[in-house]
Amino acid sequence: MRKIAIGAIASGSLALSVLATPTASAATPDFTFSKVVVNGGKAIVVGISNTVKVPVTYTLTHPADVVLDNKTKAAGILLYRGSLARSENVVGNDEAPTCTVTGSTATMVTESCEETILVDPYFLFEAADATTWHAAGYYGRTDSDNDDSDGHVSLNYADDMWGPLASAQIKRAAKLTVNAGPEPVVKGRTLTVTGSLTRATWYSYKDATYTGYTSQPVALQFKAKGATAYKTVKTITSGTSGTLKTTVTASVDGTYRYSFAGTTTTGSATATGDYVDVK
Repeated sequence: MRKIAIGAIASGSLALSVLATPTASAATPDFTFSKVVVNGGKAIVVGISNTVKVPVTYTLTHPADVVLDNKTKAAGILLYRGSLARSENVVGNDEAPTCTVTGSTATMVTESCEETILVDPYFLFEAADATTWHAAGYYGRTDSDNDDSDGHVSLNYADDMWGPLASAQIKRAAKLTVNAGPEPVVKGRTLTVTGSLTRATWYSYKDATYTGYTSQPVALQFKAKGATAYKTVKTITSGTSGTLKTTVTASVDGTYRYSFAGTTTTGSATATGDYVDVK
């Protein structure tokens, strides 16, 4: 497992990097992060290829003499798994948040902020990442000298983090398929409905795929021709490799689909319906 911590302010933004060198010690700044809301309070469902954009809103209060230019000084929100001091994984955002000043005194400034954390499947390493994560506020600054034209560089960083400020659930995306047959079918005959339930596997970016999700309750639903809503016909359990199979008696034209409510680690899914013509 790769241990990650907040690192340097680089290329004009605060970057996440592998913890390689100690940070410089500094007095704890007077920063307060409050009213942190991650993804509107909803679970963050991640597949195997697309980066998920996670909106975050919060209130930030900091000293009036601290100018957050996102180059030498930056602040924002990150998500971490594990403890604040020994995180198992961290995701954050390199872009500056958008903040509006809502109050100020001679010494302190209060701002209403929003930003977007990018959750890329590439940075989700294992099934253990499908769990509850926590939000932390960070403040990073540097007076580093990266110009080596004089034969000298100075890498001087300092970071502070506060948390947990809020919780966020990261889940593995699920997929469902359905196929009802034979088609067309004679009224009163047996109709077989098959399908599969799979979910994202993040073991590595190159090998990421969807694998079968076994022993899960999945609802078979039916919507008669002309109806506006589906009704649950029965609930079955996914088998080996997430396979689904059951039978029903054909009665009227309509559409069959499978629906999965999701679990604490896996998002919900609904198959695209399969229409059956009953003769």
